[in-house]
Amino acid sequence: METAAIYHRPDSEYAYLYKTDKFHIRLRTKKGDANKVNLISGDPYAHGTQKWYKKDKPMKLAMSTDIHDYWMIETYEKTKRIAYCFHIEGVDGLEVLYGDRGVFPFTDEYLEDANTFFRMPYLHEVDQVKTPEWVKETVWYQIFPERFANGDKTNDPAGTLPWGSKKHPGRDDFYGGDLQGVLDHLDYLVELGINGIYFCPLFKAKSNHKYDTIDYYEIDPDFGDKELFKKVVQEAHKRGIRVMLDAVFNHLGMDSMQWQDVLENQEHSRYKDWFHINQFPVESLADLSVEELENVGDLSYDTFAFTGHMPKLNTANPEVQEFLLDVTTYWIKEFDIDAWRLDVANEVDHHFWKKFYQASVALKEDFYILGEIWHSSQSWLQGDEFHGVMNYAYTETIQSFFMKETISANKMVAGLNEQLMLYRNQTNEVMFNVLDSHDTARLLTVSKDNKQLAKAGLAFMFTQHGSPCIYYGTEIGMDGFNDPDCRKCMIWDEEKQDSNMLSFTKELIAFRKTNQELLSYGEVEWFDVRDDEKVIGFKKKFGNEEFVCYFNQGEEDLELSLDQIPEVLFWNLAFLDNKLLSVKQNGFAIYKVE
Repeated sequence: METAAIYHRPDSEYAYLYKTDKFHIRLRTKKGDANKVNLISGDPYAHGTQKWYKKDKPMKLAMSTDIHDYWMIETYEKTKRIAYCFHIEGVDGLEVLYGDRGVFPFTDEYLEDANTFFRMPYLHEVDQVKTPEWVKETVWYQIFPERFANGDKTNDPAGTLPWGSKKHPGRDDFYGGDLQGVLDHLDYLVELGINGIYFCPLFKAKSNHKYDTIDYYEIDPDFGDKELFKKVVQEAHKRGIRVMLDAVFNHLGMDSMQWQDVLENQEHSRYKDWFHINQFPVESLADLSVEELENVGDLSYDTFAFTGHMPKLNTANPEVQEFLLDVTTYWIKEFDIDAWRLDVANEVDHHFWKKFYQASVALKEDFYILGEIWHSSQSWLQGDEFHGVMNYAYTETIQSFFMKETISANKMVAGLNEQLMLYRNQTNEVMFNVLDSHDTARLLTVSKDNKQLAKAGLAFMFTQHGSPCIYYGTEIGMDGFNDPDCRKCMIWDEEKQDSNMLSFTKELIAFRKTNQELLSYGEVEWFDVRDDEKVIGFKKKFGNEEFVCYFNQGEEDLELSLDQIPEVLFWNLAFLDNKLLSVKQNGFAIYKVE
């Protein structure tokens, strides 16, 4: 047994309070190395009197990657104090004890030493990572406001183009999408099954994407005004739809009052410490084109990426903190929004996000905070900053198998399991899952225009832990390459929509909502994964409920001879003949058996 691969860390995703009286403990070992793992645990103050160290509790092999196994147990001590260690038996017959001081022979000498054990000194409920329940029940719809619907032509900016007039929109095109357009189509979202809207930025800005904020306190006049936005929120809430706004707190736009003051007064500006300015004078980039601003190279001040029109805010500055926290609470208090999505969240300091979290949840206990992070995010998900992140690392693994075909079936499963083991279960339950967005090529394009493949990817994502999101237009078969092509105008002409894709999406969302508890909380068992045949078979279990999911990406039909006729919950390109279930390429079947 390779003992160097054994790993555990207390008070982390390896040991955490899941519910008030449910404590989760995980252990990592080398894949295939351990025959069994048992937990030895009890109250640390009763170690010498009750001698609980003489009893083992079996841990379950919960998940595996291509290099590690993860073992898990749910336990608790009524005194809310836990000392514990692991009894590991290798496939080679070696038995070891793994505790706070490392790996030792499994003998009474070490078990009788109280210092051997890991400890959680007291399980404070206030320290439990809490996540909003409603997010688990939510199917999101991402709206890029400038391209969703033009409901009011009187607020169209100068130079507005006819709706959808370009096959491939340019980076600085305007088409007149606005909040009235959203209001006009709320019932469309209800019919689709949506109960959460994620808006890309609505605040006053110069660009069509609005990530270059001019004024955080104003709705961009191209979209409407605050009175109209309040109505949108109220009407959404009447329909059971939650509303999430996009907060761009990493940087301001170069047309903001604060940055303009810096350009005018240079080192004498009262806002000079609001930014990361490395030397003066600071140069104005007002004469550059939109394309030129996207990659300006080195400047005398820090920016988002190399975009010269987005100077980076100094969120360590108390004045900046006070300003941004006031913005944060203003939109919650005045407009009753339900969530913030935080742009470039990984480039803002942790100290600020902790203050942001406290300010937000103080106003709404079940407020949802979502960070835009594309990589492993443990340090932001400890319960005092974000509830979840845009789960790109997870969903890109799905794309890599289904659409890009760059990894095998087992490698996808390994990647998904690895991601799930990075976070506590309650965090996985509210991660934000997307297969396309305003920052990526559209799902249909990534699927090489194969709509059956796109359906398979969507269905697979909807069976996973987390809160799924549809990017506007995906449900009607819209395509598009990377930004700005993925930001095409929504197609409202029903004759140009893919009605089959729309019907499929409605059925998929209904399936998700009907089976939400099992999909959110259920344990995953990857029981039939075949690399050569490109087949994925897994079970989801929660309480007494269980169903089976099969996805076939291979060229040959998948034929399953079942013991009994299944109850089919949702399928595509699949057929049932008595007890014989056939699944074609890019097809799937989700079913129950008694």
